[in-house]
Amino acid sequence: MVDNRTYRIRKAFLLPLGLLLALCLVLLVLCLVQGQPPGKAVILGCIILPVAGLFVESLFRRTVIGADRMTVFKLLRRKSLPLAEITAVETVMVRKRVFLTVCADEEFLILSNAYADFPDLVETLLQRVAENAVSEETRTMAANPPVKSSDIVSCWLAVALLLLILYGQLGQGM
Repeated sequence: MVDNRTYRIRKAFLLPLGLLLALCLVLLVLCLVQGQPPGKAVILGCIILPVAGLFVESLFRRTVIGADRMTVFKLLRRKSLPLAEITAVETVMVRKRVFLTVCADEEFLILSNAYADFPDLVETLLQRVAENAVSEETRTMAANPPVKSSDIVSCWLAVALLLLILYGQLGQGM
């Protein structure tokens, strides 16, 4: 019996992203309480919206590979492909960022190495789809899937920068 395997976006990315969102909200409240110029609040709002969208979308995203189908869950939607109908599994790699395209006729799913345990996700997927559907580039990548951590480092740097800005803002308001 084949079990369902569930993969989620890495917590190592979600943690600093959630912290970044919380710090942005704190800075927005602080700007409003201190009576800062409205332009600051507008700029913060323009930053908060995409950060919140990315955080919520990443928090709810998960991929389940079962015995007979693969399903990607996103916020308020899901897309599923029967494994027997998958006609192509291809790879696009840009630096250490990997995108897997899984196609079944006109339907497709795109997965990236932002998932926790990405090497296991690739291995499980390749074990459950037809061998002739997997491209040579994908087989080569599957032998040593790259793990990308620059997005995590960037997020922590943004958190540190926001902490400095908050420190300056608090010092200015006193």
